Amino acid sequence: MQVQLTVNGKTKSVETPPNTFLVEVLREQLKMTGTHVGCDTAQCGACTVIMNGRAVKSCNILAAQAEGADITTIEGLAAADGTMHPMQAAFKECHGLQCGFCTTGMVMSAVDLCKHHPNASEGEIRELLEGNICRCTGYQNIVKAVQHGAAAMAV
Repeated sequence: MQVQLTVNGKTKSVETPPNTFLVEVLREQLKMTGTHVGCDTAQCGACTVIMNGRAVKSCNILAAQAEGADITTIEGLAAADGTMHPMQAAFKECHGLQCGFCTTGMVMSAVDLCKHHPNASEGEIRELLEGNICRCTGYQNIVKAVQHGAAAMAV
């Protein structure tokens, strides 16, 4: 089946079987490998992208369900001149990562979180990031990064 998407501002058309997940199209056909595959069960959040303005786990959405959607991956988050998005910069500045595997999904979820909850408390951030698993950090610096990123996004 033919699926048309707008990925990082560019219209893409792909031929894919009807049972193909969005993460597979992004990684394998469109080479957006910043979107990671962690668990394949929508538990870890490593595959999170922004679809039509909301964070979604792309391993749990069929490509056909994304027909006509506007999708932003981690590759499309930075400015055209390469300047990091404020949330990316915050994760770097606050050491909100260790191995980095969960980071792209965490950043995408954090951007969505701050868009819909710009003044979230530490507890709310922890609760709203519950669908993203990090096995390395203990989350303390991730929460700091989200707070820092939220402040930078508000400017």
